[in-house]
Amino acid sequence: MSESQTDPEHPQEPRDKRSSSREGNPPATKTLSDRLARFKWLGRTVTHASVILLVFIGGIALIGVAQRLDWIQRSGEVASGGASHVHEGETIYTCPMHPQIRQNEPGDCPICGMKLVPTSTSAKANPTGATDDRYLCPMMCTPPSSEPGRCPVCAMELVKSTGGGGGDGVSVTIEPVARRLIGIQTAKAKQGPVTQTIRTIGSISYDESKLATISAYVGGRIEKLYANYVGVPVEKDDDLALIYSPDLYSAQVEFLTAQSGGGLKRLGGSSDFQKLAKQKLIELGFTDDQVANLRSRGKAESRMRLRSPIKGTVIDKFAVEGDYLKTGDEVYRIADLSTVWLMLDLYPDDASRIRFGQQVKAEVSSTPGRVHTGRVAFIDPTVNEKTRTVRVRVEMLNTDGKLRPGDYATARIEVPAIRQDILYDPSLAGKYISPMHPQIIRNQPGECPICGMDLIPTSQLGFADAPLPQQNVVTVPRDTVLMTGDTSVVYVETEPGRFEIRRVSVGPMTDDRAVIIEGITAGETIATHGNFLIDSQMQLAGNPSLMDPRKASSYPPGPLELSDILTTVLSGQSGELFDNAYAAYFEIQKTLASDRAPDASVVGVLRDSLTQLSSQPDLPKRAFSHVQRAQQSLERMNNSLERTREGFRVLSHALLRTAAIVRGPQTADKLYHMFCPMVPGGGGDWMQRDSELINPYWGSEMLSCGEVVDDMSIAPLLESQRK
Repeated sequence: MSESQTDPEHPQEPRDKRSSSREGNPPATKTLSDRLARFKWLGRTVTHASVILLVFIGGIALIGVAQRLDWIQRSGEVASGGASHVHEGETIYTCPMHPQIRQNEPGDCPICGMKLVPTSTSAKANPTGATDDRYLCPMMCTPPSSEPGRCPVCAMELVKSTGGGGGDGVSVTIEPVARRLIGIQTAKAKQGPVTQTIRTIGSISYDESKLATISAYVGGRIEKLYANYVGVPVEKDDDLALIYSPDLYSAQVEFLTAQSGGGLKRLGGSSDFQKLAKQKLIELGFTDDQVANLRSRGKAESRMRLRSPIKGTVIDKFAVEGDYLKTGDEVYRIADLSTVWLMLDLYPDDASRIRFGQQVKAEVSSTPGRVHTGRVAFIDPTVNEKTRTVRVRVEMLNTDGKLRPGDYATARIEVPAIRQDILYDPSLAGKYISPMHPQIIRNQPGECPICGMDLIPTSQLGFADAPLPQQNVVTVPRDTVLMTGDTSVVYVETEPGRFEIRRVSVGPMTDDRAVIIEGITAGETIATHGNFLIDSQMQLAGNPSLMDPRKASSYPPGPLELSDILTTVLSGQSGELFDNAYAAYFEIQKTLASDRAPDASVVGVLRDSLTQLSSQPDLPKRAFSHVQRAQQSLERMNNSLERTREGFRVLSHALLRTAAIVRGPQTADKLYHMFCPMVPGGGGDWMQRDSELINPYWGSEMLSCGEVVDDMSIAPLLESQRK
């Protein structure tokens, strides 16, 4: 067959043309049709995918609508009319990762998107009220389960726990196995003095009281420099330079002439001329030793030796050999580095808490790990307008020369956590200190060996001679306190494995401790590690927690413990104000016992009396904070009866602590401490003039509920003071 013969499969196209079309470019009409076919196929594919996606989304929407309208059943429900059907509102749903999310219907967590799980069922869903064994996740990832297995979140094996909710609504019980797996640790609340640390940075500087400048007393030329470089150590009276001076030579001649008496007989002769000649030499830079040598030698010299007036180190050299000097020109500057100054910058708030003579610990960058100590020598009375800081000078001994001027240092100053005008420092209690050199501390009065000034008692500088009772405060480890906003809670282990939530009032904090003003007593056991997991379990059980602590107790169980200290009896206006305040308190107590809110005028009398009392100069400082707390509690005394009774407990605690420190004449005669254990939140304390118990927390409901804790009368002390 010839090449031009047609192909049977393509009768209209010769083979040679078909081959050429395969080897070369296709015809233009063929390419355009192929492209149109591809676009049509792509359009059909996109259309089909869009339809499928819309159908899928529509199906999900229809399922949601059907669930909302109860056309289909939710997961876990049985057919309508079944015996185990749970009605809406009987089950509380929460998020396993965010237990604060709680609602009465299932759904998704608004925070993390996880499915909400049921936590507890009402009595209607469980009419028998039976409590089965529960299985807990050791990490508290999910709510308690009625079946053993593994946690769906962390995959840990669930542990068996019985009665985990505590049953009282304010606690949870953690079994020993779960406790070990969770890692719960506890610590005891302690009572005692506690300090805070003020941290700042500073720099080492020269002690300006031990600097000396060597100047030329007389004009001349430097012939020899013995201390010819900066940094050379010198002793007192060491030769520093040799200076040629004609003026000095003539002054020596005058002195020797005066000593021999030559020419004085014609002028009548006088020893005053000898004194004047000697004084002229001294003013030209001669020392007493040099004058004595000149007298014994009997020969004037035209060269003078400059000597060091102190022991120290040459820190500046202003001349070289051969220089001509004028009178007053500086030659050397010498510094005694046996003591140096540490210059600190403190915020005004911190500067107001330190005193002259207080100890400071510092670490210098050139000697890491070594702690140097010094004492505050000066506190600037003004605030720097640019930096808004106060300059503080610390005097530090530098016997080994490790402290170099210009070096940086980090300083720590320990101050009492409870702010007071008087500080207690065992190293300064009852001692005497130099007003210029705080390193000089003696047990007896005397003179400072450096400056010769009289030593003064440390009590004049604001240091107490004995420990201060108000510094003995209750503290807990800082990690035990859970905080959110103005709310602070801790978990107290009242029984082995039983952790009860307690609201607390937190005071100052240190690096590792927190001062508890109200809510915890010394000796109670507090959860330190794992308390967040305990709080999560409280939320899952529907109990008060950090997120909603309103029903949590704010006081430890039992009567308020008062300090065993000597009570002072006020007299005059202070005593009258004190008795007026307590008379108004007793009126409020009787009004609450009759189930009525106190009159605003009575509350006003109490407020005014406490305000005036707090400004009295003879009010002991340790009672001042309690009087202020009593004033703050009066803000709750103008609300409902329930709120007033809550504020009355705070008021009673503050005035009880005040009465343990100070009294008025009338209050000293009769005063009883009462306590009712039935008051929610740990019981309630109050005071009365007589021992006939009238309960202000329960009123007519339980008017006589309670007990007499103590007869606080100090009438014998009052009689002894009158005599």
